Amino acid sequence: MPLPRRLVAVAVAAGALMLSLAACSTTVHVEPADDANNPACADVSVLLPESVADFDRVWTDGQATGAWGEPTVVLRCGVAPPAPSDLVCTTIGNVDWLVLDQEDERQRLVSYGRDPAIEIIIRREAEVDFRTVVETLSKAIQPGLQPATAECTDRVEFPGS
Repeated sequence: MPLPRRLVAVAVAAGALMLSLAACSTTVHVEPADDANNPACADVSVLLPESVADFDRVWTDGQATGAWGEPTVVLRCGVAPPAPSDLVCTTIGNVDWLVLDQEDERQRLVSYGRDPAIEIIIRREAEVDFRTVVETLSKAIQPGLQPATAECTDRVEFPGS
């Protein structure tokens, strides 16, 4: 009988260690998109990189989300696919992105022609290279994206920060 007790003690110790390590990590709240439980979002989620530009990944509590920095960059899978639009459409890292209207504190982009769609939110800070952030994420998630069903017709260069 000592063997099972020993196994229980090891399991309890391992669990305590995992809890103590988890207590050291930071988790940020990111609201999941409406279609975050789409199986295609799982294909994207497993491809999220450990760093984007100079920002390390931080853990999120929302399904099919990723964040980097404090968070400076947030990705959400499962947002509603956008309809054709007169917004700026650009191709970065072989993914078409609609650049949504600028906001005071952030810039948002939504993948175009993909279902489910991906949203990238970038806090507007002087040291953020928007193109590098979007290109890094595009290249990382490309293998997990659903095939494009539409594309930008009038591509433009990504606007500067």
